[in-house]
Amino acid sequence: MNNNAIPGDCKKAKVVHIYKGGDRSVVGNCRLVRLTSVLCKQMEHIIAGLREVWEMSVCLYEGQHGFRPEYSCEIQLVTVCQDIADSLDEGVRTDAIIIDFSKAFDLVPHDRLLMKITATGVDLRVVVWVKKFLLGHLQRVREYGQLSEEVRVTSGVLQGIVLGPLLFLAYVNDIWRNTDSSIRLTDSSIRLFADDCLI
Repeated sequence: MNNNAIPGDCKKAKVVHIYKGGDRSVVGNCRLVRLTSVLCKQMEHIIAGLREVWEMSVCLYEGQHGFRPEYSCEIQLVTVCQDIADSLDEGVRTDAIIIDFSKAFDLVPHDRLLMKITATGVDLRVVVWVKKFLLGHLQRVREYGQLSEEVRVTSGVLQGIVLGPLLFLAYVNDIWRNTDSSIRLTDSSIRLFADDCLI
């Protein structure tokens, strides 16, 4: 890791579609998963140790209940339901804004993501490694036993890789700061369910 070199095979992936439901001819009804090399996955597991560092240093927003151990979306849902029940018992009006980030993983800009990771105070060698890992990624789509030509990935957090969820957490982690000033005027909170948001 000292020279931040990443083997070329670690930047190549085969993309397969996993059917989610609905009309099979609609691309949006499939989840794209990238299959990468075992070596690449092992390297990603090492870098994924960042999660523990961020958890211990309280870098991750406490209202985020996705992609985190002991912070499941189910626990978040129970908490939200309890808050609503308490408000109803107290006769307090409750409004909710539900936000679904469309194509959330696919649209993350790499430069902004790297800036946010740097702001957490991690070792710059880790940031450089993540940058080299993200830049120059190539992928091919496998469908009906055939492979497409390779194309370069220019944005987004790759789905189906070890680091994908952690990098997405780093990107959305500061969402509460942008809404906190307006929320503070009312008795409101922002809750995250991985890539979905409830205010």
